[in-house]
Parts: sequence; C-alpha cells; structure tokens
Amino acid sequence: MNRQERIRAEGLRLGFSRVGFAAARERPEAGRLAEWLRRGYAGEMEWLHRRRRERCDPTVLAAWVRGLVLASFPYSGAAPAAPCGTARISRYARGDDYHRVLRERLEALGGIVADAFPGARVRPVVDTAAVLEKPWAAEAGLGWQGKHTNLIDPDSGSWMFLGEILTDAELESDEPAVTDRCGTCTRCLEACPTGAFPEPYVLDSRRCISYLTIEHKGSIPHDLRPGLGDWVFGCDICQEVCPWNQEPEACDPSGAGGSQPPRLRDLIEMSREQFNRRFAGTAMRRTGWSRILRNAAVALGNSRSEAAVPVLEKALEIPDRLVQEHVVWALDHLRKSLAREADSPSANAP
Repeated sequence: MNRQERIRAEGLRLGFSRVGFAAARERPEAGRLAEWLRRGYAGEMEWLHRRRRERCDPTVLAAWVRGLVLASFPYSGAAPAAPCGTARISRYARGDDYHRVLRERLEALGGIVADAFPGARVRPVVDTAAVLEKPWAAEAGLGWQGKHTNLIDPDSGSWMFLGEILTDAELESDEPAVTDRCGTCTRCLEACPTGAFPEPYVLDSRRCISYLTIEHKGSIPHDLRPGLGDWVFGCDICQEVCPWNQEPEACDPSGAGGSQPPRLRDLIEMSREQFNRRFAGTAMRRTGWSRILRNAAVALGNSRSEAAVPVLEKALEIPDRLVQEHVVWALDHLRKSLAREADSPSANAP
C-alpha cells in the first residue's frame, strides 16, 4: 500500500465516506466563476469577489501548497419527522455546527498526512477558506457536481460535507474522476419553488432559499417570500427530489441531525437571549436572532393556518424593524390566503 492509499484507508476509518487527492494548480473553472460573479449570482456574498484568484488557484492562497487531500463526510439524509407548524431547518444544520465536527476529523486526517510525508506542511480547511471545494472534490473522485450544483456520490448521494487539507506534499491526482451521471433528469431544477436555477449546473444565489434564509441580511424580496414555504434555515428541496438520494442513509456520524426543530410559534416568541441559548453551538446561531425571526414570520405567513394569526399579531411587538416588516407582510399574506380559501367553491361545498 503506497502512502496515498494508506492516507485514504485511515481517512475511511475516521468516518469519511471518501478520500481523494489532487495536485494543486489553477482550476479550469476560473472563467466560469468570473462569469457567474459578473452576472450577480453571488448576491451579497462580496467575499467571493474579493478572493476570486485564491479560489481559482490554491497556490495563490498559500504559495507553498502542492497538493490537496479531499474528503467527504456524511450526514443523515433521512427525512426528519416533524409535526405541522414546525420550523423547517436544513438537515445539515439541525445539530452541532458542522465546522467544529468536521474540523476535528480533518485535523486527525492532517496528522496522518504529516506522518505519511514527514516534514510536510498541512492545513485543514472547512469551507471558510477560499477553495473551490466542489470542483476539487469532483477531480479527486469523490463524486460529480450535479445540475443542482451539489456534489453527488454515486454510492450515497449528496448528503455530505466536504473538507480539504492543503499540503506541500507532492500528491498525484486520483484517476479517473467520477463521470456526470445526471443524464436527462431535471427534477432538481423543476422542484425549486423560487426558480433559483437559470440553467443546469448554475445557481442564482439571489433566488435560492438557502441564501435568502441564511446569507441575505436585509428584507427578503416580496415576490420570493411565498416560495420560502416553511423553511427558516436553508433548504433541502433540490436534494430531496434527486434520484440519487431516494434511499438516504439514516446514520449521522457528524451529529448534524440533532434535536427536534422548534415550532414556528415558539421560535418567533423567543427573546434574543433565549435564541442564543437554544441554538448555541449550531449553524443557526451564526445567522442570528433577527434574521431567523424574520424567516419564521414569513413561514407563519405561508402557513395558511388561522392559529398563526394571533401569533403574528403578538409578534408585531417585537422591537426589531426587520422582523416587524416581515410580520406585517405575513399577516396580510396569511389573511388574504385564508379569505381566498373561505371563498373557494370547495370551502362552501355541502
């Protein structure tokens, strides 16, 4: 067993689902990234503009980098049971913050790389550094980038985190890479309620529910609010409909599955202090009280539940302008929805 195969075997023992290797160089997707940014698809994520060169070439990020170790780490894709009125949270974020969990595993894997290549420098990376992780992971044989832009493992689907180790060890790229197996399927593109895919393999973040509920700092565009449904943090729709995810793994070594999400009414009634305590150590905590309550207001407005009306009326007292604006919209949208249902022929049928 050569050194790279030994690293791979040890990575699998650490719980990674796949481990691959690539030689550092400028990514051929550099031009595509520049065009994506030019079209404005990054929305408010200005850091993508600022560090574009580093993202396209890890040797610009750190001149000593010669190779990358890529690893995928699974989280549970099993559908969570949630009663009506529960806040809908993306599956990766329902428990411990994945940054901490994945970094611990990557640091252990980095130690294995350093043992295999004595004197080598290693730097674990968990999506907070400027690395085009999905194209690198595809090149290293971890899967292919689907039409929804997520990486798909042919054995386990797309319910995974990605992590990288930058190193000055000379590594050979894994061959061959996994070929694109999406075929003619367009389920993910058609299922998106906000039309976030202008074309296959291209995501317009400005229309993506995950972006709107997590990254977007201000008022959610009015025309997109109904499409958010009951999502308050992230979105799994494009992955849920993917044929490669139809038999999701129930195991959750990452701990991301976490506890039962709160009810929408309980969430919007949380004070800032209660919110910080409830979501300490989770990805939701970083998005913050104001934006999560903003999202909860929209979800209640989309609920078509009469019981949500008094909850929203009480929420008008929340001392936050962003939350109040969305509560006002939610009340108006909900009342109109209830009125339309009351006037519909089916509602008046004997």
